[in-house]
Amino acid sequence: MLITGGTSGIGLALAEAFLHRGDSVAVCGRSEAALGRFSRAHPDALAVRADVTDAEARAGMLDAVADRFGGLDVLINNAGTFVARDFTADRYATGGLENEVALNLTAPIHLTGEVLNRWPEISALVFVTSGFALVSPTRAPTYGAVKAGLHGFAEGLRRQLDPAKTHVLELLPPTTDTPMNADLEGKKMSPDEVAAVTVNALERRRPMALPGSTRLLPTLLRLTPKAISRTVARM
Repeated sequence: MLITGGTSGIGLALAEAFLHRGDSVAVCGRSEAALGRFSRAHPDALAVRADVTDAEARAGMLDAVADRFGGLDVLINNAGTFVARDFTADRYATGGLENEVALNLTAPIHLTGEVLNRWPEISALVFVTSGFALVSPTRAPTYGAVKAGLHGFAEGLRRQLDPAKTHVLELLPPTTDTPMNADLEGKKMSPDEVAAVTVNALERRRPMALPGSTRLLPTLLRLTPKAISRTVARM
């Protein structure tokens, strides 16, 4: 399997969970230092330096996976970034927007298409979105927008690939104790706990993995949409 952004946070926890099961694992990242640490800790895995927003880098990464493992059975689109934007106070609130959209939305779509072109009978595709895909956060409306877009892509793709029996799983983690959330206060779920829920959902071929506080979010949005939206939007 290939995990993008697999050298830290949820991606690293997923990589270690699957390695513990005896699976063949490849990860990619942009930090040479982080890739080196991963390779030293997990010499049986493949670590590839690649920027998933770059088409040539994606192609090289898939070539490396094919050379090492002969094919790919699971793709986990995990790489992403969180950018807070205040459109009421910042004249340049859209600064870097293209990069945010590229990493969080268009890159996983491109990579998924490229993987399906090479391996049309792939077993599973996983998309890491967020509870904010269902209720956009006030402090980061563009993050909510791109994650909602990825949620929609996963939903439609699931129906397209149903005849091929390809499992499409969406992971919606709550606030997780990762480097991206290091400055946030309050309760955070551990990456290992998120990974465990994801592995279970993948094994059971569920459409969604809903760890921790996101477990009841879809149901509560149907029953009490205004109250839940107000609560989540303030996060």
